[in-house]
Amino acid sequence: MSTSPQQPQQTTPLAAIVLCAGQGTRMKSALPKILHPLLGRPMGSYPLTRALETGATRAVAVTGHGAEQVERALTDALANRVVDSGDGLRFVRQEQQLGTAHAVLCAQPALADFTGDIFILYGDVPLVSAQTLRALIDAKAAAQSPVALVTTRPSDPTGYGRIVRDAVSGAMTRIVEHKDATEDELGIGEINAGLYLVSSDFLWRSLGRVDRRNAQNELYLTDLIQLAFEQSTPAATVRAEFEEVGGVNDRVELTRATTTLQRRINERHQRAGVTIELPDTVLIDESVELAADVTIGPNVRLVGGTRIERGAHIGQGCVIVDSIVGEAVEVKPYSVFEEAIVGEAAIVGPFARLRPGTELGAKVHIGNFVETKKARVGVGSKANHLSYLGDCDIGAGVNVGAGTITCNYDGVNKHRTVLGDGVFVGSDSQFVAPVTVGNGAYIGAGSTITEDVPEESLALSRGRQIVKEGYRSKRQNQKKRG
Repeated sequence: MSTSPQQPQQTTPLAAIVLCAGQGTRMKSALPKILHPLLGRPMGSYPLTRALETGATRAVAVTGHGAEQVERALTDALANRVVDSGDGLRFVRQEQQLGTAHAVLCAQPALADFTGDIFILYGDVPLVSAQTLRALIDAKAAAQSPVALVTTRPSDPTGYGRIVRDAVSGAMTRIVEHKDATEDELGIGEINAGLYLVSSDFLWRSLGRVDRRNAQNELYLTDLIQLAFEQSTPAATVRAEFEEVGGVNDRVELTRATTTLQRRINERHQRAGVTIELPDTVLIDESVELAADVTIGPNVRLVGGTRIERGAHIGQGCVIVDSIVGEAVEVKPYSVFEEAIVGEAAIVGPFARLRPGTELGAKVHIGNFVETKKARVGVGSKANHLSYLGDCDIGAGVNVGAGTITCNYDGVNKHRTVLGDGVFVGSDSQFVAPVTVGNGAYIGAGSTITEDVPEESLALSRGRQIVKEGYRSKRQNQKKRG
């Protein structure tokens, strides 16, 4: 099964602070920036998840703009993330936007009892990988420095803080923000990605020495680097590609991030044995699990907690949300699943809709334009055409004819229809629930069933057919005389 990376063994305790307080005015949206969705999850949930995967036992999100909305969304997004120890996700609020150092200081009360290394990440840098965070851990340990950070070289460094290094040793001496840089410093191509790993004692001790003597009158987190150099323990650095560590500031950059994440996820599944026929058209949430030998057709969307087992084939244009698809299942094109369970070797679609609460047994056939909801369908049963099966229990080996409807709602309450094993349902039948049909019974085509049907019985409720011979010619003669 192809899943997200497992947490590594970590000797030094780890925590994380993720800055999520900004409004994001360039998004031009009432929605806080970090809540804009990236493959089905809020952008800000990704760096939090990466930190937890890397071994952090506590993650503190610093919120500000739209704090209540942000905290609810991030709590929901991380609800299924398992942390081996510690107490997981916490929130603190930055009521005034006074710079990055101030934002980190806001998190200090939530980490007052923590001693170890602390990641400092940004909620609008969703593509940072667990691999890069692990490289930070290794670089900091190797350098025996109190701080390590990620640097990168974009094609255009305008607006970013420049990395200033000692001309002789190459050690990093400080970071200068773009607005504070000299002409020579603006010519530096290496920039600060804003991602740090800092020893907790050094962090809290040093932030008390940070001041606002800069162009923006803000408390800069970057001042930590100069303080480390002055203590003869220069910061360690890790180089990453700009595509991974560049921030998302507007919707164009959000689209680019989505495309990058989509490619990263799809390639991971492909390398684990999944066939994706046109990867550029397929969107798979990070949380989806795919077994080897699964085949994904073009324009498919797989969402949330979906799990697809070995040998299943998902046809073109399908959307599958929070569902389990068993081994060797064939899902034909343009079918939609929501919180459904599909047993092995079942065939579903095309154009089928499985709504929440649907459970299909092995070798079930659900055909074109069939809709199910809270329906349990037994092994080998078939409903191949144009039916609605809601609030029902259908046994094994049942044949449901075209146009069948379970009439489950009386205007006030929902009721269930029960069809026993081996029932045969003729086309265009209706079951007015609550109603039970016994094993092996037959329902004649065109029947409306309002009462229970005993086992191995035949139930009919048609009106009697009347044939009037010569009716057409008589009708035409009447019109002529009129």
